[in-house]
Amino acid sequence: MDDRFDRRELLLHLGDMLEALSCLARTGAPDTPVVQLAKEQDLFRDFGFLRAVAPKMTVAEFSARVASAFFLWPKKLLDTELDRKALASTVQHQLFDGNAEGWNAYVAHMQKTVRGFGNGPHEMRNHVADKRGHNIAGELTPAGVAPSATRNLPGERKGWPWPEPKTTN
Repeated sequence: MDDRFDRRELLLHLGDMLEALSCLARTGAPDTPVVQLAKEQDLFRDFGFLRAVAPKMTVAEFSARVASAFFLWPKKLLDTELDRKALASTVQHQLFDGNAEGWNAYVAHMQKTVRGFGNGPHEMRNHVADKRGHNIAGELTPAGVAPSATRNLPGERKGWPWPEPKTTN
């Protein structure tokens, strides 16, 4: 399956998340709910996904959760096979755990540009944080997802972002 455009959209979304974090940090209001800022400030009108988070989630909590939700994305976006389930799973469990309505709104937002994002059965579970606040429930890998065995094999990298090999004939 040619998923170059989905990868591109997911990468752009990651950039949007980082931009939203930057804008939220500039408000200087770490204890203010993200949804409140998204509704009140015009600065956040392009970040519709912010309205899907839990109504009481503060800027500080959102920042920590986004870091946990998206830290695997750069590696997963470079894997030979695009694992939409793993990408969605980290976001669901870190940003929308216990917020099924918000998760459904987020999936609808994402599916406007990325087909199949968030499809399939997903159970909401409570995350378990270690003393540093890092989610260890999936031990750095979302539930049911094995690390890519082919990530470091040069011969296996075909298609975007790896160009097809050129012949010297």
